[in-house]
Amino acid sequence: MAALGALVALSSRRHLVRAFTSSGNPSFLLRNGNDAPSILSRIPVAKGYQQILVRLASSNTDLTTEQKQELEEKITAKGNEIRALKDSGADKAAVAPFVADLLALKAELDPSSAKPKKEKKKNTNNGQQKKVNVDEQSDFITPRSENYSKWYNDIIRVTGLAETSPVRGCMVIKPWGMSLWDTIRVDLDKRIKEHGAENAYFPLLIPKSFLVKEAEHVDGFAKECAVVTHHRLTADPSGEKGLIADPEAELEDPLIIRPTSETMVWHMFKKWIISHRDLPLKINQWANVMRWELRTRPFLRTSEFLWQEGHTAHADREGALEDSIAMIDNYAKLCKELLAIPVVKGCKSPSERFAGAEETFTIEALMQNGWALQSGTSHFLGQSFGKAFDVTFQDKNGQESDVWGTSWGVSTRLIGALIMTHSDDAGLVLPPKVAPVQVVIVPIPPKKNDVEGKAAMDEALDKLSADLKAAGIRVKVDDRDYIRNGAKYFEYERKGVPLRIELGPRDLAKGECIFKYRVGDQGKIPTALDDTVSAAIAGLDDMQQQLYDAASQRLQDGIKTGATYAEMKEALEGDEASDFNGSGLYLVPWKCDEKNEDDIKEECKATIRCYPIEDNLEGAVEGKTCFYSGEPATHMALFGRAY
Repeated sequence: MAALGALVALSSRRHLVRAFTSSGNPSFLLRNGNDAPSILSRIPVAKGYQQILVRLASSNTDLTTEQKQELEEKITAKGNEIRALKDSGADKAAVAPFVADLLALKAELDPSSAKPKKEKKKNTNNGQQKKVNVDEQSDFITPRSENYSKWYNDIIRVTGLAETSPVRGCMVIKPWGMSLWDTIRVDLDKRIKEHGAENAYFPLLIPKSFLVKEAEHVDGFAKECAVVTHHRLTADPSGEKGLIADPEAELEDPLIIRPTSETMVWHMFKKWIISHRDLPLKINQWANVMRWELRTRPFLRTSEFLWQEGHTAHADREGALEDSIAMIDNYAKLCKELLAIPVVKGCKSPSERFAGAEETFTIEALMQNGWALQSGTSHFLGQSFGKAFDVTFQDKNGQESDVWGTSWGVSTRLIGALIMTHSDDAGLVLPPKVAPVQVVIVPIPPKKNDVEGKAAMDEALDKLSADLKAAGIRVKVDDRDYIRNGAKYFEYERKGVPLRIELGPRDLAKGECIFKYRVGDQGKIPTALDDTVSAAIAGLDDMQQQLYDAASQRLQDGIKTGATYAEMKEALEGDEASDFNGSGLYLVPWKCDEKNEDDIKEECKATIRCYPIEDNLEGAVEGKTCFYSGEPATHMALFGRAY
């Protein structure tokens, strides 16, 4: 079979087909499509391509703008039918006819997309196949029902949120993912400043001797620390290893790449705090941290991640405790108001507390697969760090007293929570308030020779975009002329843009545009151009609320009460992260016991996510017995599998 690469270009006015042999020289030039079959039959093309070239050269590609739009709408509708079939569990045989229809529509719209069936090649490498990472090349999203973990990774990959880096356990956050973090950061930074904290920055490197000062703290982070032992490299004298750590440049006190900054912050607090007039002192830092991880998941658990960490010092216990509770409330409001994520606020069990803390407050979110995700923490540190770093102050009575402290933080883990709370099999679903682009306008251009129509369209687009921006809406006009509108619709659906506005010559003549929301079953909505801004504001607000309501209902339905330990164990011991329909969380009476807690974790991999504040008010466990030990309960505990 002759080796041949074929390039087909069909213009809107006349057929122009070129075929190139493997040497790259043109073997013919055809300008009259009517002669295509006879001439193409003489071209030495690979088996299968000849028929495709004949069919494409003979086809009529002079489609009007309206015909193209109609085909694009049919393609979108057919794609939705296929997704619905897959979601319902239909097998490949049932889906195949719909896929064939979709391919036919795509071929009608874009003949160059038609591909001949490739012949199978014989394996000539003695059974050894070249390893190809299909996932990195494919734009396919695994359905949640098939493999929830793979669905999550696919969403991150195809939407351009992040990808793996050459550094083990670290990721590259791409612009779309970084813009999500920027939106979160701007919103939260305002809340933090209203809380009374000021931004500062502390060194990335922390002397190892600092960590040793707080025993519980160092024990909690010792296994996760990355250590810098030398301050320069040198050429290997033997020439075998290239560059090596210079033996003469070893540090007397090794440096830790910060896993968190309490030790460095409290070292500085000792310098800054002298009198009660210096308190409270509230400092926040936006930074990256390093905690060495063996098993990583993008955004959920990586060796390096971005976060904010707040550190405060107070004159008394009450002030510190109030501060830590106030910040966990702020985190819960951030999740609700910006991310449309409902959370459970609670306290961690003693074994789950932050190293060195007297109390850890947490917000726990429920993902679509029934697993919990710790989404933010606030720690009441007591006086442990104040004493460890000898931070004292002179009180109003002139007495020397130890300082009370807190620390609190959230990280890029919130992006993982955002993905797994709202997204679907078609791609990202972003609540409008956090979406980097809230509205994308996709124009349908007038005919090329319609100068007046183009001028009118440009004017309408400029006005529409300006009006939306003036209303505080983040908007983008996608007027790329080298990408079909159908491909644009597909791209923005995957990226989770909440609202798409289509505007074509016919729409403009009627004084309207077309709304299409990322979620909902309302389809395309004709909207008067004069009402576009008010309609967009109302529609985006409704979408934000709908997403929160749906997630709240899922959280409510996902918490089971009254279960026995045997029932919970049976449900959770086989519950894996890849399973879409997980068992959820269990709210049960519990007697605080670290050994029993470890036993449960060993037996069914469940952990205490928190002691929910609302379920642990006075009298909440009166007369109740622990579902595991049968002893009088001390708390209502929320158990479940977690990331």
